[in-house]
Amino acid sequence: MKINTSYLVAGGLTLLIVLWFAFNTLFKADAAVSTQPKPAEKAEELVQVRVQSVTATMHQNRYELYGRTEASREVMVKAETSGVVVAMGVKEGARVGRGQLLCRQDIDARQAMVDQARANQKSIEADLNAARILAEKGYQSATRVTQFEAQLDGAKAAVKQAEVELDNVNVRAPFSGVWERNSAEIGDFLAPGQPCGLLVDLSPLKVIAQLTETQLAAITAGDSAQVKLATGQNVTGKIDFIEAKADPSTRTFRTEISVQNKDLSLKAGVTATVTLNAGEILAQQIPAAILTLDESGEVGVRYLDSGNIVRFARVATIDEEAGGIWVTGLPDQTRVIVEGQDYVSVGKEVKPETSMAP
Repeated sequence: MKINTSYLVAGGLTLLIVLWFAFNTLFKADAAVSTQPKPAEKAEELVQVRVQSVTATMHQNRYELYGRTEASREVMVKAETSGVVVAMGVKEGARVGRGQLLCRQDIDARQAMVDQARANQKSIEADLNAARILAEKGYQSATRVTQFEAQLDGAKAAVKQAEVELDNVNVRAPFSGVWERNSAEIGDFLAPGQPCGLLVDLSPLKVIAQLTETQLAAITAGDSAQVKLATGQNVTGKIDFIEAKADPSTRTFRTEISVQNKDLSLKAGVTATVTLNAGEILAQQIPAAILTLDESGEVGVRYLDSGNIVRFARVATIDEEAGGIWVTGLPDQTRVIVEGQDYVSVGKEVKPETSMAP
């Protein structure tokens, strides 16, 4: 079939028109896209924090230790001879003086042994006097006199031994203190070395604390110490002794502090907080509330460097006052973050707002 030429011409024109409109539409769209300005990237907004400027000054360095009170000495007072307890000299909790009777054992035959020893001494003394008289008249040799003198010395020793054995039934206090506890009662039989009771010396009272390796260099024997007891009592003491060898399990050094306790109002076994002065050191006073922890769990403070970048410094508290705590470990002059520290990360830039010190 033969196609009409007019149809071909009309179809070609129609196709050209369609292509022209399509091309024109695409060109305008691309031009619009290319000429339209790109949206500006939004600048990252800086977190705002409140900071406070702090300057290091010399401040008294104080160590706070925790310990307990102990008696300066305590002894289980024991019998020196065997016998039945027939009397107790004091009640539990009573104050006793050195040499005071604590408990008494039965005398038994000890007095008879003393009497026999004394009678034997008198007999030998009479024989010695007679021998001396006879020796002076030439009827007795000097050797005989010497023998009686030796016998007399032995007799005197026997008397002394019998008297000591007799007195041993009286168990006495070896030092002044408090009769803490009875270990025997009337009617109990005590052999030599068995306890009669416990005697404790509370004057002076000892406070036991532990110094760390870093604290050791700043503290010496003879330094004063402030002691606060769990009972509410506050006393002043003096360091008497610092152990030369550290405890291998804790790497700390046992420290003994002596506290006067003449009225025995302070008791042994009480928890104590000890404050030691270790000279002056550069430190800053900051609010206690801004202390925080780093990723490893170390206590410290977040602060800003000169470029407003957040930094973290580990600090050590050396004192506490109404206006805040005194710490070491910060730069001498710095700005600590007092508000917003929990919402910023180390290494990030922030927008600081200065806060006046309280």
